[in-house]
Amino acid sequence: MQQPRFIISGGGTGGHIYPAVAIANELKLRFPEAKFLFVGAQDKMEMQKVPHAGYEIKGLWIAGLQRKLTFQNALFPIKLASSLLKSFFIIKSFKPDVVIGTGGFASGAVLKLASLFGIPTVIQEQNSYPGITNKLLAKKANAICVAYENLERFFPKDKMILTGNPVRQDLLVKADKSEANAYFKLDESKKTIVILGGSLGARRINQLIEKELDFLQNQNCQIIWQCGKLYFEEYKKFDSGNHSSPITHHPSPKVQVMAFIDRMDLVYAAADVIISRSGASSVSELCIVGKPTIFIPSPNVAEDHQTKNAKAIADKKGAILLRENELDEKFETTFSDVISNENLQIELSQNIKKLAKPNATKDIVEEIVKLIKN
Repeated sequence: MQQPRFIISGGGTGGHIYPAVAIANELKLRFPEAKFLFVGAQDKMEMQKVPHAGYEIKGLWIAGLQRKLTFQNALFPIKLASSLLKSFFIIKSFKPDVVIGTGGFASGAVLKLASLFGIPTVIQEQNSYPGITNKLLAKKANAICVAYENLERFFPKDKMILTGNPVRQDLLVKADKSEANAYFKLDESKKTIVILGGSLGARRINQLIEKELDFLQNQNCQIIWQCGKLYFEEYKKFDSGNHSSPITHHPSPKVQVMAFIDRMDLVYAAADVIISRSGASSVSELCIVGKPTIFIPSPNVAEDHQTKNAKAIADKKGAILLRENELDEKFETTFSDVISNENLQIELSQNIKKLAKPNATKDIVEEIVKLIKN
């Protein structure tokens, strides 16, 4: 068999890019001589992230429709025509064996053209509520790899495979808690709360933690607060190592404020309770990590998919779901219930672990391999 050729398309956000790169890496392990080409939106973050991961990428002039009347919306038909034409030439010159889409508008043009040419296509849907692109492509796709159950109302049942989402490989080997405590200089006699707002940060979660710092510390907790790079300058004053910190009056204060965290494996190992957004990648990682988690979904995302992701876990008693509009009223009570109740912590941990799919990347690649024509 000659070495296979793969086009992988997805982007716009890290939630679409990371699975695309993880799938490519796994295919490369299986087929070291395989050829890969990524296709993304020319002004989006994949144009930097994908080359950084070692792959070639071509950009399309494409963007989604805005919710209000804008000049960008008026350009949409022209951008779509341009993207379809460029996709045509990309497919004709690269001659892929399989085309894989992980969501985002760029993948729509490429997978649509591939299906017209009779080239097998695979969709990987990360969320419990699919985006518009994947819903439109589903009918012609050969396989649809999903991360959540009960998506029959969106996708043909006979094409769906429950694989889960790709996650960081370093999370599959459980890190040592004492090593994590040493790395972050934590007090082993205190509970560790980890706050995750994503790489850019989450404004509402940051506002909540600022307001509740004294409350959290009075619960005998130490805090690792990933506030995001957009908010670090605003919130670094709350770091206990900052001598101008307004919380240094507190007995043995321990708050670490970070723009981002390099060693996610160790921060997960250190955590006793995690407070997090509920993007698809975060949810999949937290299922594997198996720590008691309070999800605070962002309401400002397409189709409110973060709330739906969190609800899918909370409905199986694997996490607590708190909506942003409930935080002022319910946060302190909810947090106190979790931190003071060892049985609840064990129940949440056990239930979320049951939903983990540690072999997701391998399982997705198995479906792709089935479609390669000998």
